[in-house]
Amino acid sequence: MADLLPEHPDFLWRNPDPKPSYDAVIVGGGGHGLATAYYLAAHHGMTNIAVLERGWLAGGNMARNTTIIRSNYLWDESAAIYEHSLKLWEALPEELEYDFLFSQRGVMNLAHTLQDVRESVRRVGANKLNGVDAEWLDADQVKELCPIINVSEDIRYPVLGATYQPRAGIAKHDHVAWAFARKADELGVDIIQNCEVTGFIKDGNRVVGVKTNRGTINTGKVALCAAGHSSVLAKLAGFDLPIQSHPLQALVSELHEKVHPTVVMSNHVHVYVSQAHKGELVMGAGIDSYNGYGQRGAFHVIEEQMAAAVELFPIFARAHLLRTWGGIVDVTLDASPIVGKAPVENMYVNCGWGTGGFKGTPGAGWTMAHTIATGEPHALNLPFALERFETGALIDEHGAAAVAH
Repeated sequence: MADLLPEHPDFLWRNPDPKPSYDAVIVGGGGHGLATAYYLAAHHGMTNIAVLERGWLAGGNMARNTTIIRSNYLWDESAAIYEHSLKLWEALPEELEYDFLFSQRGVMNLAHTLQDVRESVRRVGANKLNGVDAEWLDADQVKELCPIINVSEDIRYPVLGATYQPRAGIAKHDHVAWAFARKADELGVDIIQNCEVTGFIKDGNRVVGVKTNRGTINTGKVALCAAGHSSVLAKLAGFDLPIQSHPLQALVSELHEKVHPTVVMSNHVHVYVSQAHKGELVMGAGIDSYNGYGQRGAFHVIEEQMAAAVELFPIFARAHLLRTWGGIVDVTLDASPIVGKAPVENMYVNCGWGTGGFKGTPGAGWTMAHTIATGEPHALNLPFALERFETGALIDEHGAAAVAH
């Protein structure tokens, strides 16, 4: 990890003891928690903040994600928050003064069936109406954009076309976390690693403190931003969340020359393929169907996805596996996030992003910071309130957004 911030090596080892009291405590030192802390300090002047991480910064899902960034979602509510997030991404390298290798190389979502084509063309139209850049490509255009893809008609998953978002792309996920962490630290935020939350102190229905393995902290506000374990933390606070935790697998190959110019995703087989800046092939699957907190998944799931990937990209058939991993993702009943107030007074939740969490990092932090600072949700995260599950106003992006990566 020492090469992540070579100009600030001491930052890696600075781990302050918790203060007795903070204006706000953020549980989770991944991308969303650090982004929330940064925007609270930079945009709302709240600097007496602690970010609590039970392990090390960016050691959870932030280091186990797709690295994909895009905003071509179908539903108005999703398109709005993800497009806002993408615009923040475009300004962040300069704002955070850190090159986290944000590369707008475009993202293609393949269509393999007539139903895929109909849904994809519909989504392109919806994107354009919402001001999101989107195009429909036929099979020849797909091949022109990505020459190594197999568009033969006699394969198991023939390519009938694809949606394409030119402004989409990838970023180096752990560098993103360190960029937010460094700026938040400069603004006075305490970032405390190896600090596990074990409970909450309440006065009636109002949270007034956080119990940790490093002592008790008094605070006026608490934000839960711990991907994969939101329901566990919620139970400690005395309420339930309509989410389930699932393993999500991915892998990278050894280094190769640059051969893959864009990001390719397939909804039909739930697989994505990109190439990292160093040259590794990054491949991943959809979530495993069973619930669990283990950072590994079923072998047959990743095996089936890789078989499909190799058929689409025959050139990768002899690539060697370098490492594989599994993250833990929160998935809501409508496959869209929960960002807003909790049933406990002065507590806020940011969870349920499923496989869309990384691309939503700055947007989640930006809207979460607004909600914490003002006590009321912003228009962008208002539709994602927990109360939607009581009214039935669900935002189901599971099928509508191609694959939700």
